[in-house]
Amino acid sequence: MTDKKQLRADLRRARDAFVARARPAIAVPAPAQALFTRGAIVAAYVPIGSEADPAPLVVAARAAGCRIALPFVVDRATPLVFVPWADDAALIDGPYRLRQPARGDEQLAPDIVLTPLVAFDRALNRVGQGAGHYDRAFAQYPRATRIGVAWSVQEVASIEPDAWDAPLHAIVTEQEWITR
Repeated sequence: MTDKKQLRADLRRARDAFVARARPAIAVPAPAQALFTRGAIVAAYVPIGSEADPAPLVVAARAAGCRIALPFVVDRATPLVFVPWADDAALIDGPYRLRQPARGDEQLAPDIVLTPLVAFDRALNRVGQGAGHYDRAFAQYPRATRIGVAWSVQEVASIEPDAWDAPLHAIVTEQEWITR
């Protein structure tokens, strides 16, 4: 399917129905756990609606001694930045129903980026929300390990990547760890 707008609508409906029916949780497989090393900066996110919740991965990363960052978004045109987040720190309302830390002076360069997905394929291509925030972040931090976080129902047969799309290094779902 090449119409990304329709693909997003269809997969959001499937994701909503799946979460309402199954109440799934993301797994923390051994390969993911191995990536979490002391001092690594892991960029996570606070899920919106039926997005897959990376909380189990965040708990594992914290236990391994990683620092956690969350995206801070101003608007569609401004690149997101990753800011430190302590698990007890308050979050504020951002644009697009985002929950994010208040922006301070410190920005972090992530070693690992956990990114929400709308759709993915086995070639590790992704479809996101469509604003390009993560595409620009991947370009800004090309050495960061890119891990998509999604529900298994979000898998599609094939995604035709755009020229600016960076493939993921792995995808984690409630069922499996997907790599090449």
